[in-house]
Amino acid sequence: MNPSRPVLAATALLATTLLAACGSSADGGATAADGKGDKAEAVLRLPDPGNNGFLALGKKDGSLDRALAAVHAKVAWTGSAGPFAPAAQALSADQLDVAQGSITSAVAALAQKPGFKLFAQTAPDGVGEGILVKNDSPIRTVQDLVGRKVAVSQGGTSEYLLLKALEKNGIPADKVERVYLRADQTAGVFNSGQVDAWATWNTFSTPSIANSGAHFLVNGKEVGSDNYAVWAVRNGFADKHPEVVKAFYAYLRENGLKEKADPAAYLNVFTDSGPTAVTPAEKDVAVEVTRQGAAADAIGEADIARFGTVAAFFAEQKVTKQPVDVKPYLIDLGALGGGTK
Repeated sequence: MNPSRPVLAATALLATTLLAACGSSADGGATAADGKGDKAEAVLRLPDPGNNGFLALGKKDGSLDRALAAVHAKVAWTGSAGPFAPAAQALSADQLDVAQGSITSAVAALAQKPGFKLFAQTAPDGVGEGILVKNDSPIRTVQDLVGRKVAVSQGGTSEYLLLKALEKNGIPADKVERVYLRADQTAGVFNSGQVDAWATWNTFSTPSIANSGAHFLVNGKEVGSDNYAVWAVRNGFADKHPEVVKAFYAYLRENGLKEKADPAAYLNVFTDSGPTAVTPAEKDVAVEVTRQGAAADAIGEADIARFGTVAAFFAEQKVTKQPVDVKPYLIDLGALGGGTK
């Protein structure tokens, strides 16, 4: 889940309370003195990027700080990047200003009372997400999942990928047992054989493929996935600091393209040892996934249509109670007030 889906982001869940010390304000954005007494800075609260990806490098080399300083803003890192569901809650609770997730998770969150809108997208990851099985598994086709247990995270990428695979192969959803687990707690269950397969994304598929003798039964491309990555911004922040949103988007776009061109340079940014480090075996998988991925881009009409397809599919599959209209929750960057400086 990086802006071009940074592989192997820290797997800890986003903290429930995100850096209260950053503060919040009812008028739509935290501010801080810039040390000169004549200008207030906007404070953009972001989940910590961990050890990999261009945001991690931007944190280390100061390039993100410099990009935002041009629009009188700075970053406050608030916790660890993780699933979008808790991030969506933090956005709506004014504990976070920007976060990334999947359009599938966003649709589920938008079915509630969201306090955020989407301002950028990254094209679906065709090769880094899908349904994993162990290399020695008797499961050879999607049809072989009938009567089996598949681990999924509820209401997002994971459940979507499984349901798409079943639909494409004409298999009723109730013929496969969905075992709902948090993504960061699933590897042990999968490796021990307590479930037969695992629908997941690149943060978790990469180490499983590299280290645990797993492979994709089918990947996102093969199931016809419309599972974009999307960037969300808190409503109050976007209203008060449109120029910061535009500057941050420009940084995402530029540096996502750089990472895609040279993925290895964005791995193990802070350390090459410990639980957040990419192992040599994982590196080859991670590089290939990122190289075949995309960079963040503005949300266009074709993307909006595919968002609607995801929303309609989730309603059909009873993941949401009714179709979610995503259009009211999108930001047109071209029409966004303010100008980059």
